[in-house]
Amino acid sequence: MKLAGQSAIVTGGGRDIGAAAALKLAAEGASVAINYFASSAGADDVVAQIKAAGGRAFAMQGDLTKQTDVDALVDQTVTEFGGLQVLVNNAGGLVARKTLAESTLDHWHTVMDLNLTSTFMMTKACLAHMSKGAIVNLASQAGRDGGGPGAVPYATSKGAIMTMTRGLAKELGPDIRVNALCPGMIDTDFHNVHTPDAGRRGFEAAAPVKRQGTVEDVANLVLFLACDDSAFITGANFDINGGMLFS
Repeated sequence: MKLAGQSAIVTGGGRDIGAAAALKLAAEGASVAINYFASSAGADDVVAQIKAAGGRAFAMQGDLTKQTDVDALVDQTVTEFGGLQVLVNNAGGLVARKTLAESTLDHWHTVMDLNLTSTFMMTKACLAHMSKGAIVNLASQAGRDGGGPGAVPYATSKGAIMTMTRGLAKELGPDIRVNALCPGMIDTDFHNVHTPDAGRRGFEAAAPVKRQGTVEDVANLVLFLACDDSAFITGANFDINGGMLFS
C-alpha cells in the first residue's frame, strides 16, 4: 500500500481523470476527499466504490474559484482524516473554443480562474496543513504546443500551471514535491464535448501507440507522482500523449 496512512484531495473527482485518480489513490491506502462542481452522481459513486473496498472517502461540492469553498474542502479533509499529504489539482476545463478575436475578457478570466487561479487557491490553502507530501498538477499537452483551434486561453492557463509547478518545486522542497502531467488525447468527456470524432480517429491513426489514452493510464501516473516511487522527482512536467509530442 503505497499511500497507507495518508490522506489526499482530488479536485474535479466526480468523473474521468479525477475519478480514476481518486480510485487509484484509495486502492493504495489513501483516504480521499473528492471535490466536484456538477458531477454529483459520479462523485457519490466513487465514494461508494472506495468505501465498499474498505477505504475512507467523502465528496463535497464546491466552486474552487471561491475562497469559502476552497477552505471548506480543505478544513473538512483535515477534520475527517487528521491531516493532508497529497493534493491532486485536477479541476479545470476549456469552457468553449473561441478564437482570440471572438473571446471576451469575461471568457478569458473564466478560463484562467477555472484552471490557474483554482490551482493557486487550492495549493495555498493546503500548504497550511501539509508539512510533507506531494502535489500533482494537471497541465495539458496544450501547454506544450498551444492547443487546438480556439484554445488560446486554455493553453495559456495550462502553460502557466507548468511554470507554477517548477517554481513551487523550488519553493517547497525538500519536504513537498510538486510535479505535473501534460495529457494529450485521453478518452474523456472533455474530448466528447470539444473534439470532433474525426479528429480522434485521426489521432488514433497517427499516434505511435495507435489508440487514445485512458483515464487509467493517467491515474497510474498520478499515483506514481503522489507516492515515494517518484521520491527523486520534482518540478517535472510529464508528457502522456501516446507519442504524439516529444518535449
